[in-house]
Amino acid sequence: MVFNSLTFVVFFACVLVLHNLPLSWTTKKINLLIASYLFYSAWNPPFVILLWVSTVVDWYAAQGLVKARRESARHAWMLLSVVANLGLLGYFKYGQFLVDNFGALMGTLGIAWQPAHYDIVLPVGISFYTFATMSYTLDVYLRRAQPANNLLDYALFVTFFPHLVAGPIMRPTELVPQFEQPRKASADQLRFGLALMTLGLFNKIVIADSFLSRVAERVYDGDKIPGMLDAWAATLAFSGQIFCDFAGYSTTAIGAALCLGFAMPDNFRFPYAAIGFSDFWRRWHITLSSWLRDYLYIPLGGNRHGERRTYAALMATMLLGGLWHGASWTFVVWGGLHGLYLAVERLVRTRFAAYRPGPAMLVALGLLTFALVNITWVFFRARTFDKAWSVLRGMLGTNTASRPILPMFGLLTVAVIVGGMVLTHWYMRGRTLESVVARAHPAAVCAVWALLAFAIVIAQGSGAAFIYFQF
Repeated sequence: MVFNSLTFVVFFACVLVLHNLPLSWTTKKINLLIASYLFYSAWNPPFVILLWVSTVVDWYAAQGLVKARRESARHAWMLLSVVANLGLLGYFKYGQFLVDNFGALMGTLGIAWQPAHYDIVLPVGISFYTFATMSYTLDVYLRRAQPANNLLDYALFVTFFPHLVAGPIMRPTELVPQFEQPRKASADQLRFGLALMTLGLFNKIVIADSFLSRVAERVYDGDKIPGMLDAWAATLAFSGQIFCDFAGYSTTAIGAALCLGFAMPDNFRFPYAAIGFSDFWRRWHITLSSWLRDYLYIPLGGNRHGERRTYAALMATMLLGGLWHGASWTFVVWGGLHGLYLAVERLVRTRFAAYRPGPAMLVALGLLTFALVNITWVFFRARTFDKAWSVLRGMLGTNTASRPILPMFGLLTVAVIVGGMVLTHWYMRGRTLESVVARAHPAAVCAVWALLAFAIVIAQGSGAAFIYFQF
C-alpha cells in the first residue's frame, strides 16, 4: 500500500476512527499493530514473516543481552542479532548482486562460469526496518538504552506503518517510550498532521510524478545521446524529483503519525540550500546519516585516531551508505563521490580554519555544493555506467547530439520548478515550516492548503511507488 492511493485514504480514515474510539490503550496499540501488518501485507503478504523474524529475534536478543552475566554471552546475543538481520538483508537485497559479481570475477580469471539467476524478490522497506531493529539491539548492547517493557510496544515500534517502508529510520528511544502512555492527537496536531500529509502528497503526486519524472525519464531511460542542455535539465529534474519524492514520503509519514498523536523526527531540512557537504548530510535523509554516523563511522574510529583513520572511516561509511541504497556499483560510486567531497571539504576546512566567508561567498559555495550534488545524482539515477558517462559527457558539453531530446516546455518546467525549489530552500534555510505557518495569517494557510489539495485531485496520480521503496 502506498500513501498516494485511494486505498490508503480509506485505510487511514479507518485507523483514525479506531484510534479515537473509547477503547483501552492496549486495545488501541493492538489495532495499530494489526493495521501496520495490513499496510505491509497489501504489497506482498508472505513477507510479513520477515517482519516477524526480525521482531522476534531482536526482542529475545535484547532480553538475552540484559540477562547475560558473561561478556562472551553478550557477544553471542549481539552476533545472533547482527547475523539474522544482515543475513536477511544480504540474501534478499544483495544475493543476486554477489552471485553476478562472483561470476564476473571468475570470467576475468579465465574460468567459464555462468551464474544462475534466482529471481529474488526484494521485500519493500527491508533496508529501513533492518536498520531500525539493529539499532535496538545495538543500543542495548552498548548500554545506551534499556529493552522495551513489553513485546507489544517493541513490535509496534518495528512495524508502525508511517515509517515502516521508507523511514524516517526511527530509534527505539524515540518511539518506544511514546507507546507506553495513551496518546491522542489534539485538534491542532490533527490539523497540522493533515496539512503535512497534503504537502507531502503534493510533492510526490504533482511535482515529482506529474512534472519532473517524465523529463528525467526521456534522457536517462532513452537511447539518444544528450547534449549539454538536455543532460543538465534531466539531471536537475531528477534532483528535484528525488527530493519531492522522498521528502514527500517523509512529510506524509510524519503527518500521519502526528494525526495519531505520535512525534517523528524531521528527515529533511531544505538540503538544496546546504553550504558544503557536511551541511548537506545534516539536511538530507537526516535519520540515515545519523544512523551511519553512530553505528558505523564512530565505531570505525571517527575522528579520534588521526587524520588517516578519519578519512578512511569517512570513505568506508559513505561507500557502504551508497551500497545500502542499492545492489549496484553505480550506487557505490555515488557514495564514494560523497565520501570524496566530505574528505576534501574536511581538508580545506582544516587548512583554512581562520577564513570566514562573507554572504556572497556563502551563496557561491552553496551553489557549488548544489552543482556537485547534481553530479552525484547522475550515478544514482543512471541504470548503467555507460548511461552515466553519456550524461556526464553531455553535462560537460563533449557530446555531439544530433537533435534536442527535451521540448521547450520540459526545459521551462525544470527551470521554473527546480529554480523555485532552490530559492525556497534558501529562504527556509534558517527557518522551520512550523514557525512560518505560525506567523502566517490563517486565511492564507487555508488558501494554500486548499490549492495543494486541489492540485493533488486534478493531477490524478497513478499511485506510482515512491523511489526509496526499492531500497
